[in-house]
Amino acid sequence: MQQSISSELAVGRTVSFRKTMTVAEQAMFTGISGNMGGLYVDAKRARDNGLAGMVVFELSLGALATTCLWHIGGPGRRIGEIQLDFPVPVFVGESVEARAEVVELDGDAVLCRIVCMRTLPADGKVIAEGRARLVPVREDA
Repeated sequence: MQQSISSELAVGRTVSFRKTMTVAEQAMFTGISGNMGGLYVDAKRARDNGLAGMVVFELSLGALATTCLWHIGGPGRRIGEIQLDFPVPVFVGESVEARAEVVELDGDAVLCRIVCMRTLPADGKVIAEGRARLVPVREDA
């Protein structure tokens, strides 16, 4: 059964979520993903490559955006499509704000713009941006 777009959904609706990316989250994501890339799990190797520290997994930053998308779409929608660019790295210990904004309602689909910014240090640097399409949850789709 197809669900209609909720009346609380409107173009311009924005949801944000903030999180400090800690060593604990980095370890959990390593366990989930199996990614043992040196820049992500070895602070010395990261520093030897001229970086400030271990790089946060880009997809864990994307996961912050999915929290915002869930709040927009609710239990009746899932991510049907997502596209993210990561122009600069984020380092373990830094804080990020993920934000999703409804930019278009297309039938039962919801098109969102995604922006993630670094908030600590408080430089407001965009560290991820892209878009997502939320679609109704259906097994036959």
